Amino acid sequence: MNIKPLNAALLTAGLLAGGAAGALNLPQWLKGEPKPVPVAATAPQQLAAAEPAPANLSAQAQVQAPVPLLRDAGVPNFRAIVKQAGPAVVGITVEGMHRVSREEQGGPGSEADPFAPFFRGLPGFQQRGRGQPQQPFRGQGSGFIISSDGLILTNAHVVNEAKEVTVKLSDRREFAAKVLGSDKTTDIAVLRIEAKNLPTVRLGDPRQIEVGDPVLAIGAPYGLEQTATQGIVSAKGRSLPGDAVVPFIQTDAAVNPGNSGGPLFDGSGAVVGINSQIYSQSGGYQGLSFAIPINVALKIKDQIVATGRAQHGRLGVNVQDLTQALADSFGLPRPDGALVANVAPKSAAAAAGLKAGDVITEVNGEPVVRSGNLSSLIGLSAPGERVKLKVWRDHEAREIEARLGGADAGDKQAAASDGSPQDGRLGLALRPLTLDEKRSVNGAQGLVVEDASGPAARAGINPGDLLLAINGKPVQSAEQVGEVVAKSGKSVALLIQRGGDKIFVPVKIG
Repeated sequence: MNIKPLNAALLTAGLLAGGAAGALNLPQWLKGEPKPVPVAATAPQQLAAAEPAPANLSAQAQVQAPVPLLRDAGVPNFRAIVKQAGPAVVGITVEGMHRVSREEQGGPGSEADPFAPFFRGLPGFQQRGRGQPQQPFRGQGSGFIISSDGLILTNAHVVNEAKEVTVKLSDRREFAAKVLGSDKTTDIAVLRIEAKNLPTVRLGDPRQIEVGDPVLAIGAPYGLEQTATQGIVSAKGRSLPGDAVVPFIQTDAAVNPGNSGGPLFDGSGAVVGINSQIYSQSGGYQGLSFAIPINVALKIKDQIVATGRAQHGRLGVNVQDLTQALADSFGLPRPDGALVANVAPKSAAAAAGLKAGDVITEVNGEPVVRSGNLSSLIGLSAPGERVKLKVWRDHEAREIEARLGGADAGDKQAAASDGSPQDGRLGLALRPLTLDEKRSVNGAQGLVVEDASGPAARAGINPGDLLLAINGKPVQSAEQVGEVVAKSGKSVALLIQRGGDKIFVPVKIG
């Protein structure tokens, strides 16, 4: 299934390059020529009052012509929605450096390289050939203002790897934006710009929309700012591959690269989602687009604003959908629920007494119809939170309470030589091992290298390496790394595990 993020990463050559070769062959209606206005297109009340009525229109007809601002007999007035909410929709451009992996470049050490076994495991092997260069990139996306003092929501993939983020308002003003935080699990990022008295969108409740309801998307596809497209809700609660935590809203509103992070409005003009992904075999719109429900985004926003990051609960089970045959075998009247196929040892599920063969049908009173519902309800809960599960076991229902653990992704911790994130003497970004990773390395203790730069990168440390010790002292936290490096001289010896091999790597930090 070709699910694609919507932002278009523009390399320095530029996707929207100028010149005759890049000129668009615009249809007549985009060249400024008059376009007939259908009689049925009625303006909102305040717009109608500003425009003189035709002379041949009776006084009675003039009184009846104005309609409610955003709806008329259940039909949304998209013109009014765009006029009211459009000023709060922003364009986002980003610039940064993308670290090209060996797999992307196909150079020495990549899977396609026949000599990879001879290089892998050796410090500094990425310098052979082209190594892991950084390539400049530019990208674009959309967003929308949710508070008048400059708080903006967009997608995490829009600002991923960005060093500079610029927000452009509908009135063409531009501001440098600060990324307060982003969450890859839900693809939500929160930005802030230094401005006051900004226009804001009105937030709605995605639980109130139904399949068939009209929706409107506003964004900047391919950099074409303030583009509005309309469609209907095609489905709710979609669980996509790799995105099981988010119960996506599926629509047929046309969205394309550059729409990422833009708002999805319901027929009343309230934001119900954030346009995030499309299904495409061509890279462009093919009738299937997916939006993150705004209530999910706001929950993540609250965590990021409060702490700078988002955390997700983990139950510790592998689940699958029920079929009618499985439901019959378990004595269930309908194939509703999440069938537990496996329980991870020492997990929250194991501590609560869940077993393979249990069918989870509710979480805190919320029904679980498919396995994706369970992933969403648990993933959007916080670690340490207690949840009440309704479980079907041995042909009867029972209730089980579980205290959730932390998500598998773990929390990245930045390590610096003296414990200060501003000090780049070592140049490592580290995080703790997840439970699965601990099992895969036979219970080894250490920190996973998320990124390497500066002295560490020059010494041959790679993302994915496991840092076990510094100068012979085991380390299990970024704080320990900072303490050891602060007491060291001009070089340190890092004990690295790469694959099944362990090796000491000297790193000059003086």
